[in-house]
Amino acid sequence: MTSKPTERVRLAIVGSGPAGYTAAIYAARAELRPLVIAGAAFGGQLMITTEVENYPGFPEGVAGPELVELFRKQAERFGARVLFEDATAIDFDRRPFLLETDSQRIEADAVVVATGAQAKWLGLPSEEKYVNRGVSACATCDGALYRGKAMAVVGGGDTAMEEALFLTRFASQVSVIHRRGELRASRIMAERARRNPKIQFVWHSEVDEVLGDEKGVTAVRVRDLRDGKTTTLEIGALFVAIGHKPNTDLFQGVLDLNAQGYLLTTPGSSRTKVEGVFACGDAMDPVYRQAVTAAGTGCMAALDAERWLAHHE
Repeated sequence: MTSKPTERVRLAIVGSGPAGYTAAIYAARAELRPLVIAGAAFGGQLMITTEVENYPGFPEGVAGPELVELFRKQAERFGARVLFEDATAIDFDRRPFLLETDSQRIEADAVVVATGAQAKWLGLPSEEKYVNRGVSACATCDGALYRGKAMAVVGGGDTAMEEALFLTRFASQVSVIHRRGELRASRIMAERARRNPKIQFVWHSEVDEVLGDEKGVTAVRVRDLRDGKTTTLEIGALFVAIGHKPNTDLFQGVLDLNAQGYLLTTPGSSRTKVEGVFACGDAMDPVYRQAVTAAGTGCMAALDAERWLAHHE
């Protein structure tokens, strides 16, 4: 690590989504004066969410970036400080822990990791063009916005089946587009999807292009991988369910990760294998991946960190 200005803090929080900012609110109210290393791409997945309708306390809904801004203001009100830089290096073998950003070194008595996760996308320019205008990676978040329209889901695993089944509550029809001729999903999930009269399967196929107008998605062009022929499905929304990638590369070899890269914590707590380092939010949650559950684990991490610091003083 290079010679940069060094600052000592009691608690450093890496990440600035609902988990990181909730941890900051609780830690600041406990007078720990946390430093939030928010990242250059701060705010996490909420920053690409136009309308959040299922976060408690907002009966009319709230824009994702606005919700993040409210989180930040609340944390700062109690004394949290926010640094809009990425953590580029860490050393958890020494005490105090050491974290580095482009501009400074931070020594921290305890650390909360709340770096979140990101959805895997297809990589099409047309997909990116229509994100939040008919293209989404979260049926639970956005399905109700397209009520009454035909919808499509890309993927063949359990998550894709869960998304498809959930969308049948709102969609006139759900098309599952999958590259193979059989599902990767568990047998029970696959059967549940096959039995649903609203779900149809588009096998051996991939999305070739997302089509739309100024209002949003109107259709997808699908390519059959066996003969290259394309067909057009008229839909009002496309949900990409090909997995998520947790933002945990910085912690490989330092903290315990599962096979998918999610941080492992002691059951019933936010503790990692390193004493004094805690994890929360989508970086350690491969199951729920909601803003409100991330906030809940952020609260857990702050309380665990506060108790750990009190015990070790």
